[in-house]
Amino acid sequence: MKIETIRVRNFKALQDVELKNLPSFCVFVGRNGSGKTTLFRVFAFLKHCLEHNVRSALNSEGGRNGFREVVTRGHEQESIVIEIQFRMEIAGYNRLVTYSLELAQDEGGLPFVRREILRYKRGSAGKPFHFLDFQNGEGYAITNEEDFSKPDEELERESQKLNSPDTLAIKGLGQFDRFKAAQAFRGLLEAWHISDFHISDARGVKDDEDAFHLSASGSNLPAFARYMFEQHAAEFEVVKQKLRDRVPGISDIEVRVTEDGRLLVRYQDGSFAEPFIDKNVSDGTVKMFAYLLLLHDPKPHPVLCIEEPENQLYPELMTLLAEEFLQYAERGGQVFVSTHSPQFLNAVPLESLYHIDKKNGVSCINPLTDDPLVSDLIKGGDRPGYLWEQGMFRGIAERVTHQ
Repeated sequence: MKIETIRVRNFKALQDVELKNLPSFCVFVGRNGSGKTTLFRVFAFLKHCLEHNVRSALNSEGGRNGFREVVTRGHEQESIVIEIQFRMEIAGYNRLVTYSLELAQDEGGLPFVRREILRYKRGSAGKPFHFLDFQNGEGYAITNEEDFSKPDEELERESQKLNSPDTLAIKGLGQFDRFKAAQAFRGLLEAWHISDFHISDARGVKDDEDAFHLSASGSNLPAFARYMFEQHAAEFEVVKQKLRDRVPGISDIEVRVTEDGRLLVRYQDGSFAEPFIDKNVSDGTVKMFAYLLLLHDPKPHPVLCIEEPENQLYPELMTLLAEEFLQYAERGGQVFVSTHSPQFLNAVPLESLYHIDKKNGVSCINPLTDDPLVSDLIKGGDRPGYLWEQGMFRGIAERVTHQ
């Protein structure tokens, strides 16, 4: 599955944003406070809604005031709308599926799902058909959506009433095989990896545990490294070799089980006989190791969201890391990255670059391909990172608006 369009209305500074024809590798650049983090919070917010409920997700984003703190200032009487279009194979055809979520608050200030829709075209013509449609906690889902021999009026609807109006319908219906599109979108949300990596969480001796993916914070780094070493030795060796090539002095990495059954990662410096435990190596080494493990996960995430990967990393590593993200996208994943790093931007193709700016408290997002000046400069040989350093991106919103 691949996300093609993201539309957001009234989510914090994203008052009205629509990103179309998204590539597999998307890189967002903008000044501090422009809205990069807000865009990435949309992904986290949807996942939180699925794992818990809308009220919990709103409180996580806006504190005790929930909806009122999340909805765009000046639009408190309107709904928050998040719409995702993605492609997936249904009955042998690659179809464009739309998931739309509209949130509001009642007179008592309690949030609820005003509308939740999952739709796609059954044929090459006609309007998209609603295979899931819920309003205010009640609605229906189609149980035989893959029976394309039947006309629309003969499809079987299963009516449902949710336990609470702030619960997503796909949370329950997505567990059942008979609701194919709902199940697929729920699986996509569950498999999103939204990195919130913390060096302090990744370091140190950890309890032994099963870890089939790297956690968002990196706290299970030793356990995931051990899983890769024991179950996917070839990929683990690739990761070690890339780290040896990229970080001077690192000659080997080992995952060791201590006498009390806990795990630690040790890094071997070729200049010394004994390896170092991770507290004695740089933050950049630990973080690069974690990123490489994430990018060589044998069961890759369909969507990765990485915010400012340059933190704690040497500038000369950023070009190499950008190339690793691009290769991950080329293998079938989809990667969203925000950055300030000129070195990272210099390795990103023009069609992957987006600029975020904020005017009057509202964020606007434009692909660099829409700006003829910057686009022509890059095509002519100028590198994006250098143009960013020179302030060439700052006028993009104005130039695009006046085209």
